[in-house]
Amino acid sequence: MDIQMPEMDGFEATAAIRDKEKQSGSHLPVIAMTAHAMVGDRERCLAAGLDDYLTKPIRPDELSSLLARYLPTTSTEKVS
Repeated sequence: MDIQMPEMDGFEATAAIRDKEKQSGSHLPVIAMTAHAMVGDRERCLAAGLDDYLTKPIRPDELSSLLARYLPTTSTEKVS
C-alpha cells in the first residue's frame, strides 16, 4: 500500500489502512498526534478508527505510557 501525504489526511490514511486490514486480518496501531487539540478531537479520532490520541507538546510520561500500550513486548523491561 502506498500512502503519501498530503494527498491524504490522517483520517483518509487511517481509513485506507483499516480497509486493507479487513483483507489481511492484521491490525496496525494508528496514533493521532496534534498540536491543535480541540474539545471532541479525541472522540473524532477514535470514531475514525485511530487507536489513540496524543497532543503536543509531548509529555514524556504520556508518550511512555502510550508506547507501552502499543509496542510489542519481548522482555520484562519497562519503556522509559
